[in-house]
Amino acid sequence: MSKRPKYLKYRKPQKIKPKLPPKGPDPLAHHPLVVWMNAHLEWMLVTGYSASTVEERRGPLRRFITWCDERGLKQPTDISKQVLERYQRHLFYYRKSDGRPLTTGTQVNCLVPLKLLFKWLARENHILFNPASEIDIPRQGKQLPHVILSVAEVEAILAEAEGHNPIGLRDRALLELLYSTGLRRMEAARLAVYDVDFNRRLLMVREGKGKRDRVVPIGARALQWLDKYLLESRPKLMAADHQILFVNDYGDPVRPEFVAGRVRKYMEYAGLQKSGATHLLRHACATHMLEGGADIRFIQSLLGHANLETTEIYTHVSIEKLQAV
Repeated sequence: MSKRPKYLKYRKPQKIKPKLPPKGPDPLAHHPLVVWMNAHLEWMLVTGYSASTVEERRGPLRRFITWCDERGLKQPTDISKQVLERYQRHLFYYRKSDGRPLTTGTQVNCLVPLKLLFKWLARENHILFNPASEIDIPRQGKQLPHVILSVAEVEAILAEAEGHNPIGLRDRALLELLYSTGLRRMEAARLAVYDVDFNRRLLMVREGKGKRDRVVPIGARALQWLDKYLLESRPKLMAADHQILFVNDYGDPVRPEFVAGRVRKYMEYAGLQKSGATHLLRHACATHMLEGGADIRFIQSLLGHANLETTEIYTHVSIEKLQAV
């Protein structure tokens, strides 16, 4: 496997944080629908939706408002069922810069927030009726993961984070934890130091997807790297006193994007040109456990799936036993 030059992998972090360029004016600030969108997103937070879910909804809603702005649609009362059907057709026929259409999943993610927005507007009596109530959401097929890393490929990724300095040691501990527990990138970024129980070899995942807490086991090797990271690396990287487990090059708590970025980088170092990042380690964790004889319901509990059907995709991916038969 081709290796990247060492200076690319272990370059020294900058002493001073780079200043982000100032944000320009919001091109949609003038649009009346933005006010309704912000009020709706505030209602979502008040009623218990997670902050990450609210932020995920903001993008699709702004996309719809941009489309409305181009067509002179200003108020919620201007939006009818026919307008929403036009927007749905727009999403279906839209082509990205590379000429590819939007996936069915992307189209669904653009339409579902609209149904909730107009349901809220109607219930709060801001509009007389809900124009999105009869909009049919595109049907999504049940697709298997496109890429499943083998044990050898996972080991190659882990080996790239050699742990000879604080940054490499942090990255190795992070990669080992992701593969050992199957955590999502958001869940890994939220981990606190006190969430790791070294004596019982357990990890407390607080407010995972759907705001559900769970306790998951963590392997001995991952625990050893975590212990080494906490003793030798984290104190050197820390810039301020906080309890978040993983910190970035500047000592601040990591963000989910940072977690995914590190996984992607080490995949490149290992010579693996495959799409995906953190979720590849999650898929690999579940598939390798299933091939090792783990019960499907245990894997469901480990991954934090609310529905067993979501976990059952790994029974279709893992065909090792079928090949043996």
